[in-house]
Amino acid sequence: MTETDGPSVATTLDLRVWVRLLECAKIIEKRLRRNFEDQFATTLPRFDILATLDRAPDGLRMGELSRALLVSNGNVTAIVRQLQDQGLVNARTDPDDGRSAIVSLTPAGRLQFAALAKAHHGWVREALADFPEDSQRQLLDLLAQLKSSIA
Repeated sequence: MTETDGPSVATTLDLRVWVRLLECAKIIEKRLRRNFEDQFATTLPRFDILATLDRAPDGLRMGELSRALLVSNGNVTAIVRQLQDQGLVNARTDPDDGRSAIVSLTPAGRLQFAALAKAHHGWVREALADFPEDSQRQLLDLLAQLKSSIA
């Protein structure tokens, strides 16, 4: 095959897989964003921060939070300030580094996250309702294999 023959079937297939993964993720993400805004007057990034902090009962340094979310410190700082203003998170000076803050959920933040997480789970379940459970298990296994192969 020469360069003028066009892309190989393998190249076309891998690009199609990539695009299909993105399409599916974007469809569900768009629904989640809309539902968080409509039903809770919040955003998906705020939910992501609350979810990450929920998994860290002792809190996280701002840099750790940014790395966990794969976003810049500036993005996290602005959202953390909003969550602080709402009384959902607490930021305290890091005893090991006075220039850094450790962020954790407040009791109100834990309650709010529990409500958001319950709704989030329901929305994801609803999005996948017409996709049979055995197919979901099969896809989960395939995605685990994909993750291992690209890691």
